[in-house]
Amino acid sequence: MGEMIAKTPPMGWNSWNTFFDKVNDELLCSVADAMVEQGLAAAGYQYLIVDDGWLARQREENGRQVPDPEKFPRGIEPVIEYIHKKGLKFGIYSCCGTHTCGGYPGSFEHEFEDAKQYAQWGVDYLKFDNCYRPGTTPSEVLYKRIAMALRASGREILLAACQWGTEDVHKWIRSSGAHTFRSTVDIQDSWNSISKIALSQMELQGYGGPDCFNDMDMLVVGMHGKGLNPETSVGGCTDTEYQTHFALWAMMNSPLIIGCDVRSMTEETKKILMNQEVIALNQDAAGHSCSKIPVYANPDVFILEKPLANGDYALGFFNFGDAKAKAVLNFWDLGLSTSSGYALEVRDCIAGKDIGVCREFLAPVVEPHGCMVYRCRLVKEG
Repeated sequence: MGEMIAKTPPMGWNSWNTFFDKVNDELLCSVADAMVEQGLAAAGYQYLIVDDGWLARQREENGRQVPDPEKFPRGIEPVIEYIHKKGLKFGIYSCCGTHTCGGYPGSFEHEFEDAKQYAQWGVDYLKFDNCYRPGTTPSEVLYKRIAMALRASGREILLAACQWGTEDVHKWIRSSGAHTFRSTVDIQDSWNSISKIALSQMELQGYGGPDCFNDMDMLVVGMHGKGLNPETSVGGCTDTEYQTHFALWAMMNSPLIIGCDVRSMTEETKKILMNQEVIALNQDAAGHSCSKIPVYANPDVFILEKPLANGDYALGFFNFGDAKAKAVLNFWDLGLSTSSGYALEVRDCIAGKDIGVCREFLAPVVEPHGCMVYRCRLVKEG
């Protein structure tokens, strides 16, 4: 085992939001092609993750998990090899219970043999869900068990604990050895779902960090109400709302796991998902949490700020209201006093342009359900 597996939040693509359990060999290979051809791989999206539905309904006689022979007639290994040859890493799905959420064989009491099997196949990432867990066994025990099994497998495999935020998971998950932890219910392709999830995690920002990041669930950017998953595809969002969704996940250090069909993205979806300046805030080496600054007299508007590794600061201005609003940030709320002799040199990360030097305050007008994201540098005046 080498250095930490998740120095920064993982980035990739997952099949669940759009394709539900309708996954197969051809789909995964075509997604791998698209991730490279569309520029997602070059932008940092390295994991291609097959979610629930890849398994046959029964284990083999020897107890091993086996891919569904109709969906994966060649088996799973040729698919993983193809994905690796594309320069991507492969992620797979299982569950801490007796069955997965879709009713396929779970890993309860099979953790060590499953981990060994994943290592032999060349798996790089395991999403480990929380369905059908025996009620007498705390999930803390089961996540520690699978983490130990992966450590014993002989291969570095990122453990994404999909625990849904129950049992105060944020208080103990880092000690389990997991690299990310789901802290919320499943996301839906709606503004209501995005905003609720983001607000629910504001008070838990201090628990995530390098090698154990708070996972606010997969991105729905670019889905526009499409997909085979009846739980996720519930109506869609505007591109403004998708931009806000992406900025929130980036600022809050959530893994950036795409859920739309990357083979048919619109230009606006590509622009959002491959904005290197916003991605850089998520992938910052320091991994600092952000803090929330309320905006006086407007409960629908707030600001997120976090320090970055090179001495810069990230600022996100968010408007959850239904009308345009001015979001006023007085710099003393950042700790920057008027008497300090410093100002902030500001760059708009979404527009990709420099704003200039701002003194004492910053007050952009933010569109309804919209955002502004800035990277700021302290500059000495005089």
